[in-house]
Order: sequence, then structure tokens, then C-alpha cells
Amino acid sequence: MTLRTQACGPAHARTRLSAAEKFLEVAQTIEGEFDPAFAGVAASLAILAGIAASDAACCQMLGRRSRGDSHYDAVQLLSEISGAQPAAEALRRLIGLKDEAQYGLRFISQENQKKALRQAALVLELARILVRN
Repeated sequence: MTLRTQACGPAHARTRLSAAEKFLEVAQTIEGEFDPAFAGVAASLAILAGIAASDAACCQMLGRRSRGDSHYDAVQLLSEISGAQPAAEALRRLIGLKDEAQYGLRFISQENQKKALRQAALVLELARILVRN
């Protein structure tokens, strides 16, 4: 199966990296709020951070980013980057939380919120290394 992608480059990588950093920054800011609705918001922002970080890494290293109907396509594309397998696995886990965080009928658990933030940070760490070096 051929992945649907969009051409991009280093300038786009920097833009997506900046967005990823801001998504995660806001997610971390609201992480400790006592209202259970904030857990889903924080997890959703972490998911957006992971996707944006993946875009940044792929734009920088592959010259293209995923534009398919499934966010799991981004996992496959990210895994094409040498050494990116741990980040791709983190992105896969992160996307696995998307439905619960954004469309669930119950609030996401604090545990899953924390998982989302950790996984997003892993993908973001790779993107920072690739884009800033």
C-alpha cells in the first residue's frame, strides 16, 4: 500500500516542531488540574504534539509528511527514518489513545493522560534532535 503524503522540507519541519512544542507545553500546564475534563484535553494536546513532532521529523529527514486518512500512516512513515523506531512506537501508542481522549463517553484516566504526555515527549525529543541538528 502506498502512503498518501505531502511534500515538505526543513522550513516546514521547524514550523511543525514549534507547534509540537506548544501543544505539549499547554498539555503539561493543565496536566495537574483537578477537573477530570482537563485530562482529556491534556491528552488530546499531547496527541497533537506527537503528530506535529512526527511531521517535523519526516519533513526534515524524508521531505514528506503523512496526509493519509489514518494517523497510523504517520507511524509507518516515521519508522522509515533510521533510528526512529522507538519514536514511531511511541506515536503508535499515542494515536491509540486518540479515540478515548477525543471522542470517548467517559473522561480519560489520569494514567492514560500521563501515558499520552510521556509518549508525546518521546516523539518530540526525536524531532528536536533531527530538526535542530
